[in-house]
Amino acid sequence: MSGEVLRDAFSARLVAVADATEQMLDRLLSPHLLPGEKDRPSRLLEAIRYGSLGGGKRLRPFLLVETARMLGAEGDGVLRAACALEMIHCYSLVHDDLPAMDNDDLRRGRPTCHKAFDEACAILAGDALLTYAFDVIADTPTHPDPAVRADLTVMLARASGLGGMVGGQALDLEAESRKESHSREFVMLMQSMKTGALLLNAVEAGARMGGADSAQREALSRYGAALGAAFQVADDILDAEGDTAALGKRAGKDADRNKATLVAVLGIDEARKRRDALSREAIEALGCFGDKAAILAEAARFTAMRKS
Repeated sequence: MSGEVLRDAFSARLVAVADATEQMLDRLLSPHLLPGEKDRPSRLLEAIRYGSLGGGKRLRPFLLVETARMLGAEGDGVLRAACALEMIHCYSLVHDDLPAMDNDDLRRGRPTCHKAFDEACAILAGDALLTYAFDVIADTPTHPDPAVRADLTVMLARASGLGGMVGGQALDLEAESRKESHSREFVMLMQSMKTGALLLNAVEAGARMGGADSAQREALSRYGAALGAAFQVADDILDAEGDTAALGKRAGKDADRNKATLVAVLGIDEARKRRDALSREAIEALGCFGDKAAILAEAARFTAMRKS
């Protein structure tokens, strides 16, 4: 498959998974009550949907769906797991944008959730998304085997919680108040938690749903870790070089707030080299899958070279 044909195939799959994710999220975030629920307050539901629907590339769902698909697993259960992961990601964005965190007014080219509604509603919307994600992933329609569902639930909790995304956000906020320069090791640890953990989880959850053996899971974990690291370095570079209109969020904020980034630690040229090396590392990790991993390999290239 030529490079251009592969890029087109990747783009088509990215759009298809984003559309399928949007449709499943729309169903899950409807006014329809589940057994045990009393009500879904309309304004809160509106804020939840505002923070979740109609935006983003859905890269995390894509990685989960495509990993599972490569291993022969498809269907609504896989999509539900992908949506649970995306709910965690969307909740994190809603909370990260709050004045007590990153204090952003713009997300995906429109006002952030707390600007469109209010701070209390945005906090509750994030809380609801976080909780509902575990409802979705642990429920029977996600996978018929309770052992698989239990594994997926624990994996998502650890990727998103104290030792993962939330812990990484805490380190990121702590770094802003430091007077001394950030070390490369600190930045890499923080980024592996705040951003990398959910991207790695996407791949590992797809591997679990696809029934990967131990060697396949190890290879996919190396792929997911390298891709997650490449994604964050690319994000640092985009913040330094991009513009607000293209990014759909405020550009240049990292330098303004003494953010712990590899651009700040390494400089822009060395950061580009690391981004590209990580992309290659991710692709090399897929070698045992041969041509079956072509779309995932292209995802690694896309992650490094994206413009927004």
